[in-house]
Amino acid sequence: MDTYQAIIRPILFNLVKADPEWLHQQTMNSLLWLSATKEHPLGSWLNNCLQQHLCLSDKRLEQNLLGINFANPIGLAAGFDKDGIAANIWSSLGFGFAELGTITYHSQPGNPRPRLFRLPLDQAALNRMGFNNSGAAAVAARLKQDKLEITSSVSSPKGINLGKSKITPLEDAAQDYLESFRLLKDVGDYFVVNVSSPNTPGLRSLQDASLLSSILDVLQQENTSQKPLFVKIAPDLEWEAIADIIHLAQTYNLAGLIATNTTISREGLKTQIIEQTGQPPQAEAGGISGAPLRDRSTEVIKFIYQQTQGQMPIIGVGGVFTTEHAWQKITAGASLIQVYTGWIYEGPLMVKRILTGLLGKLEEHSLNSISEAVGMENR
Repeated sequence: MDTYQAIIRPILFNLVKADPEWLHQQTMNSLLWLSATKEHPLGSWLNNCLQQHLCLSDKRLEQNLLGINFANPIGLAAGFDKDGIAANIWSSLGFGFAELGTITYHSQPGNPRPRLFRLPLDQAALNRMGFNNSGAAAVAARLKQDKLEITSSVSSPKGINLGKSKITPLEDAAQDYLESFRLLKDVGDYFVVNVSSPNTPGLRSLQDASLLSSILDVLQQENTSQKPLFVKIAPDLEWEAIADIIHLAQTYNLAGLIATNTTISREGLKTQIIEQTGQPPQAEAGGISGAPLRDRSTEVIKFIYQQTQGQMPIIGVGGVFTTEHAWQKITAGASLIQVYTGWIYEGPLMVKRILTGLLGKLEEHSLNSISEAVGMENR
């Protein structure tokens, strides 16, 4: 029996009706404690227990991508660990990698609360967090300290998701991203330019080719150590706009693209009223994640794969709850998959369940490694 799905989630979602952001903060506090005590006897024991129950190791799931070793293709999406406080714990929860952030140059509180809502009828979440984080300098200091303190094991790869500070004018966006990158470039394994969140005014306009090129230009000039650099795109873009971004990614020799961020579409939602606000989702600002995003993000992955003949790595994210969802994105063209909302609904055992299922898929299709499945649907 999955205790989380049978007992814990119904209590938290239905009985206690805990505020999603408060619940998230309690989770992060627990993970922070675990990270801080990882080298001590109790913390070490708990960490080992987590690894035994939640992790699955198999050579067939491993990939070396962009010079980085990924133990498995399932990663934590940006937005969950905004300040990198549990950076060394995510591998103990089964993840092959974790993307930290979104991090901005200036620390910022984010948008007014409430700003995170569950939509259980849609297996979705609506958020308008607004890049709340402690700022690039604070996160850089924390991650450098983590490197010094953790000696017993090698943690999984860390991506760092960079956003524009709300107080920075759009015309100064490139410099804002550059300042963050300068502070963080030594503590991340790969970096993501986030120009697709709907929750910072004007941010999505930076997906326009001319504006995005100015950001990519300064970052790649600074990127002397050639850290892999991705752009995360919105699912709501027209095909022509996505094609323009693909061209830019090729021009600036980016590592790849992340498809996709949350959607501003409200089409097909079953939720009529959000309980905390008394308003329908259509009346609430923010991006939708989870199941409603699933098909569109997979379509975007397939488009990018076809446009680049499979030569540009894609990280697929949006609505992954099960093995089948992950397999659809991998065979459409994603080398790596990220989860967030699915993990909230399915619980801590989800990653191991998906990985077990992926091994079954490999056997079913007579494949020797997960990399052989990438883009298979297009061949």
